[in-house]
Amino acid sequence: MEKRVRLGFFIFILSFCVGQINAQEVEYLFNGKNLEGWRFILEDENLSEKDVFSVKDGVIHITGPLGYMYTQKMYANYHLEVEWRWPNGVESNSGIFLLIEEANTPFPNGIECQLHAGNAGDFVLLGGSDLAEFENPKGKERPAFPVVKKRKESTENKAGEWNKADIYCYNGVITVYINGVFQNKGTNQNTTGYIGLQSEGKDVQFRNVVLTPLP
Repeated sequence: MEKRVRLGFFIFILSFCVGQINAQEVEYLFNGKNLEGWRFILEDENLSEKDVFSVKDGVIHITGPLGYMYTQKMYANYHLEVEWRWPNGVESNSGIFLLIEEANTPFPNGIECQLHAGNAGDFVLLGGSDLAEFENPKGKERPAFPVVKKRKESTENKAGEWNKADIYCYNGVITVYINGVFQNKGTNQNTTGYIGLQSEGKDVQFRNVVLTPLP
C-alpha cells in the first residue's frame, strides 16, 4: 500500500512538472505576415528598412546590405528555433545575434551564431563581447571578431534547402544544434539581451522563428 502511495505521489509530481513546462508560453517572434515586433539597424543610413527587410508568402526576405533586425524585447533563458535558407541556390552570409546588450551599431555587443555557408554553428564575438571558451593566441592581439569554432563538420543542407538552428540560452550558456546535430557551446557573463537576424552579403530567408521560455 505504501509503495502505491509513493508511486502515485511520484506520478502526481511528474505530471505537475510536465504541466508547468507545457504552461510556458511559446512566443512566435515572426507572425508570418509582417515584421511587427522587430526593430532595424542599417549601416547605410540612405537605405530604408523596407529596402532590406520584407515578408512574402510567410517568409522573411533579407537582401544583404549590412545591418540586422532585432526584437523589441530582451530575453533570457529560452529555446530559440530558427529556419533559414539561401534562395536561388546561392550560398551567402548571415547570422543569428544573441544576448545583444544594446542595439546601436551594425556589430553590437552580443554573440553571433554564425550562419555563413559552411560555418553554421561558429560563435562570433561581436562588439567586445566574450565567451569563456575563447582563447586568444599567445603573443597576438585580440581579433576584431574573435571566433569559437563549431565542434563538427558542417551539417548544413545545400543552398536552396531549409536549415534549422536550435539554440538554447540558459544563464548565459549558449548551446547550438544545426539540423539536429550539436555544434557548439559557449559561456557568456551576460544572461539577457535582444535577438537579431543579420543582413550581411546576399539574399537570405528566414521562417518559423519561435521562442520557448525555459523554466
